[in-house]
Amino acid sequence: MPYKSLTVTSANAIYQEPVLQQSHLYKGFSSLNEDNPTAKLFDLDLIKQDILNHFNTRKGTRVMNPNFGSRIWDLLMEPLTAETRDVLVADIKAVCTADSRVVPTQMDLTEYSNGYILELTLVLKATNESASMKIKFNQEIGIATV
Repeated sequence: MPYKSLTVTSANAIYQEPVLQQSHLYKGFSSLNEDNPTAKLFDLDLIKQDILNHFNTRKGTRVMNPNFGSRIWDLLMEPLTAETRDVLVADIKAVCTADSRVVPTQMDLTEYSNGYILELTLVLKATNESASMKIKFNQEIGIATV
């Protein structure tokens, strides 16, 4: 009489073929979006969040990296003169080109009562996939996507 009964099954019965999923070039997470319970971000969503983080940092405030960030917060309530626009456009280009994964193809900066609205189109270099962002820089509430 055997001490223990043992049932052996075929290896094919246990192993299941993995489900193929879309491969992601870039993977990350953000705990800021309440609509995303897993906090996982991929590709353009991740890049857009990284760019928002870059814009949300005032230039000169990052420890050990004083060149990181945006000057937009210093110029937020300035009238949108040609000189101010040139400084802002150069700053926006610097922020967008700091991320080597995308190329900014279109930028439109407009002024409104409490700040600026930036409409931005980004193209992912690896796939030529594009995404649009509309960012509102507001002196009272900070940065918001529209």
